Amino acid sequence: MTARLKKNRGLRGHVSAGRGRIGKHRKHPGGCGNAGGQHHHRINFDKYHPGWFGKVGMRNFHLIKHGKVTPTINVERLWSLVSEQTRAYYKEKTDKAPVIDVMKAGYMKVMGKGKLPEQPVIVKARRLASRPSSSYERGHKATLPRRLRKRLRPLVASACSAHEVSRASMSRRSVVCPST
Repeated sequence: MTARLKKNRGLRGHVSAGRGRIGKHRKHPGGCGNAGGQHHHRINFDKYHPGWFGKVGMRNFHLIKHGKVTPTINVERLWSLVSEQTRAYYKEKTDKAPVIDVMKAGYMKVMGKGKLPEQPVIVKARRLASRPSSSYERGHKATLPRRLRKRLRPLVASACSAHEVSRASMSRRSVVCPST
């Protein structure tokens, strides 16, 4: 707005310009900030901010902030969690398979994108997507969900070395073993 149209142009010569001699346009005549929302500013709050006051819903006293967050990793990136030396070591051995613990790397779920090499592997994960099972089968791997671990332990023992199975069965996580 241009200066000639402002209110103050008409107030020139009037000492306090309508602000009063005592307060001198200081302090907060209506209260600081959102004061008076239920009292002298009620009309404004009801009109422009409905629902400002009050509560809705139930309290969750034991809220886990990121309880529904599941970090995922794709099948194609599983071998990136293992060093090249480990991969080369297990490539020559046919009776053993490397254990890849995705939980240690900060992941919880194994997704099915990509392909695995023909090398057998044991994967520990909290969850497996529905697609990885088919991905593992294509790469000659078999998935072993947590709930079936006890029932299928003899079957897995024939597929994996006894040492690897005992290490895998100690944890409560899913296991992926090479199928025979």
